[in-house]
Amino acid sequence: MYRLKLLILALFIGAMSAIAWLNGVEAWFDLHRITAVIQGLGLLAPIIYIFFRVAGVVLMLPSLPLDAAAGTVFGPFLGGVYSIIGTEAGALISFLIARRLGREAVTRWLRRDIVFCDLCAERQLVYVIFLARLLPMISFDLVSYGAGLTRMSIRGFALATLLGMIPLTFAISYSGRSLFSAPGLSLLLGALVVVLFFLVPIWIKRRNPWGLYDRMMDEFRSK
Repeated sequence: MYRLKLLILALFIGAMSAIAWLNGVEAWFDLHRITAVIQGLGLLAPIIYIFFRVAGVVLMLPSLPLDAAAGTVFGPFLGGVYSIIGTEAGALISFLIARRLGREAVTRWLRRDIVFCDLCAERQLVYVIFLARLLPMISFDLVSYGAGLTRMSIRGFALATLLGMIPLTFAISYSGRSLFSAPGLSLLLGALVVVLFFLVPIWIKRRNPWGLYDRMMDEFRSK
């Protein structure tokens, strides 16, 4: 059964890779092109989009154009929901791939060594994943693979990923919709989002909500 699941996953990733290669990797950066493709899928558009979103995470392809296109085609709310479903599934698959294959195989595949807090406690890892999902400058995909190489439970990883990515995903989905109806508003929203998520770590350190910063630092010192 495990081999069958692994084969299905390999076929799925291979199919998505072939589609990306045939259309050119640059197509993943073209918002108008992505939007046109999704609109041409008809009733199957939500399902196929979710599959593409999963593949984007596993294959470490750019996610922002896809999230913005989803907001344009499906609307800000549904676009955000579909993006969250696909991204969460992709993150879990990446996590399980790393957990199954181990550090050596993942390093060869990604062509880089991911050092991700091997000795951290479960709660500490949950905090780290949650904060990483809030910050757009941290690679979503590398964090997923890196977490799979730790002792973190898949339940904690799934919850931290889900809660952490919701704000930014919906912001991008709304911004994508407004690109066509109000470009100026989209630009303003994008700037606000970037400023907000750069300031989140500073706010957590200074305000220490629910003692979060103190708990993280105590656990780091205990290691």
